[in-house]
Amino acid sequence: MKIDWVRKLTSRKWWLSVAAFVLLMYNALGGSAEGAEQIASIIMAGAAVVGYTLAEGLADSHHAEDE
Repeated sequence: MKIDWVRKLTSRKWWLSVAAFVLLMYNALGGSAEGAEQIASIIMAGAAVVGYTLAEGLADSHHAEDE
């Protein structure tokens, strides 16, 4: 069984679950609400960059195969 990492890394649901886990752990360890907001922003910004980069890479590879 092969894992489709590109699909997983571009999944918004996966990134939201990662953010939720990190934020809950941060709060459980006594973190502040402001810190949690900053962490969530960083995770979701990273998700956007990863998703865009993988999608563009796939699009470029498909265009290269067509030519």
